[in-house]
Formats: sequence, C-alpha cells, structure tokens
Amino acid sequence: MIDKKKRILEIAVQKKALEFGNFTLTSGETSSYYFDGRKLTLDPEASYLISEIFLPVVVASGAKFIGGPTVGADPIVGSMISLSFKNKTPISGLIIRKETKSHGQQNLIEGSPVRGESVIIVDDTCSTGGSLIHSIAAVEKLGCSVNTVLCILDRNMGGSDKIKASGYKFSSIFSTNSSGELNIN
Repeated sequence: MIDKKKRILEIAVQKKALEFGNFTLTSGETSSYYFDGRKLTLDPEASYLISEIFLPVVVASGAKFIGGPTVGADPIVGSMISLSFKNKTPISGLIIRKETKSHGQQNLIEGSPVRGESVIIVDDTCSTGGSLIHSIAAVEKLGCSVNTVLCILDRNMGGSDKIKASGYKFSSIFSTNSSGELNIN
C-alpha cells in the first residue's frame, strides 16, 4: 500500500497538483497552498492507484454505493465503480449536487440509491468538511446510511475532526500541515 501512495505522491509532484501562493478555498478560507486533486483523479495511473487503495475499504465496509460532492468526487466515483466491476465486487456510484436541480427530475443525487443501503462518501480534499457534511446529510435524508468518508488529502483544517466527531470513520491517503507539507498516512 505504501508503494502505491508513494507513486501517487510522485505523480502529484510531476503534475504540480500542489501549488503555493494565495488561494481562496471553497469554504471561503484562504490558504498559502492549493491541492488540485483533479490533477490526480483525471490521470489514468493515479486514478487507478487511488481506486486500488480505496476499494478494499469500501468492500470491507459492505457499502453498496460510493458517492460524493460533484466535481471533486466524480472522477473517483467513476474509477472506483469500474474497478469494482472488474474485481467482481460491484459498487454503484452516486453524484451529489450542491443543490437540487431546477429542471428534469430535480434530483439532488444522481444515480439509483436504495433506501437502507450503506454509502461511502469520497472526495479529493477535505478542508473544513462542508461539502462532505452536505453529501452525508443528502444521502442520509434519502434513508441510506454513511459510516466512512475517504479523501485523497486531509488539509487538517478541522473538517476531518468534525466528521469523526459526528460518528463517521475518516481516512485519507495524504495529510498536510499549515505550510502545505504533504505527509503519507
């Protein structure tokens, strides 16, 4: 597992997924560094390795669905559902919108979640946890359960602590300190 994480880190460096400067995050907070997880999740090798790390956790949990906040989670979900099928452990995907669509079926969640089933929530990054907490609430409102949240990077800005304090398991491949130094978890 550590070799896969080291290889993802190498790809992150090659793709310049971690940049330094002045950035405003989704939460509105500012940061001296920015992690663009999509540079990894849209890379074929990194996406595959991320899915290989996350899939055993999902399978062991018994979850039937995987989903997360749209855009950040979408490539992870796509890669994981394909790998799960290949590995004969099929898991269905969900895309969770920020708000309900104003047209069509007016869905907040795309896919076919089944009431009573377990869902794993994924995203590329966890900062304050707002997008992840929104996704958890949306899934639970449909009558599904969430027990685990998986991210590529935990920025250690309080989000993972909020998630764990709410009773969910949280795991990330990497974490950073306030200076943006990446650590393998």
